[in-house]
Amino acid sequence: MLEVRGLVKHLGGKPVVNGVDLTCRAGEVIGLLGPNGAGKTTTLRMCYGFLRPEAGSIRIAGHDLATDGDRARRALGVCTQDDTFDTDFTVRGNLEQTARYYRPKIENLAARIDALLAQFGLEEYADQKPDRLSGGFKRRLMIARSVVHGPQVVFLDEPTTGLDPQARMAVWELVARLRAEGMAVVLTTHYMDEAERLSDRLVLLQDGKVRASGTTRVLLGDVVGEHVVILAHAAPEAGSAADWLRARGDPLTAVLSDWHVALDAAGLAAFVAAFPGLRYEVRPPNLDDLFLALEREGRR
Repeated sequence: MLEVRGLVKHLGGKPVVNGVDLTCRAGEVIGLLGPNGAGKTTTLRMCYGFLRPEAGSIRIAGHDLATDGDRARRALGVCTQDDTFDTDFTVRGNLEQTARYYRPKIENLAARIDALLAQFGLEEYADQKPDRLSGGFKRRLMIARSVVHGPQVVFLDEPTTGLDPQARMAVWELVARLRAEGMAVVLTTHYMDEAERLSDRLVLLQDGKVRASGTTRVLLGDVVGEHVVILAHAAPEAGSAADWLRARGDPLTAVLSDWHVALDAAGLAAFVAAFPGLRYEVRPPNLDDLFLALEREGRR
């Protein structure tokens, strides 16, 4: 449904996106991750036509965005980071006004809007102005508006930022429904649990390029390692253990009163043998470790 090849974009004379490839199939959620400034939002803005790439191609549901823009845009939906609905209209009115932009016109529009209001839990607020909604219901309206025309590809740019846990989980359910309906969903988020729960595949951007892609397990194995050792600063022999790890070239990351270090199986076995009486924790790596690893790479 989405095929992006070789995207390039400079902003302020600096390469912000530099050769990005991205694909997403029907019924798949792709998590687009990366630290601030990695090029995520710029990539998304090019994919949905807000910015024009300097090089590369974008195909939406088989339509080239540059040469067949009308059909490509008709097949995509966008939910931006910011709430951009019109406060002069009701919740229902926002969906109606958005639907009127699309050609060919949406058949049975009233029934389509009623179905969306029910699906997104907005029925009781249909005749209210959106600025009276809670943050979670505002995001529901934004996502409902992005799919009112029945797109095949949906871009969700940090859809749950600022929401409380209950509202976030409600949005997760909506994203799962979009996937179940066969939409291709591209999601950006800074919440690692969200990326891991929702995404079928992750694409990691760093300095405007694809650093790695694959499932969470593959990504963590490629970038972080097999194990993470957590060592308290105050533990006996902690200083010696830290020096031993540094001498091996294993970077330590300070997190509050602990050191975190990623090790492969051989490295963990050597560590255990070298410090048999040391108390520490060993756990699998997670996406937070991934971002710490990227931060270390960026400082080199």
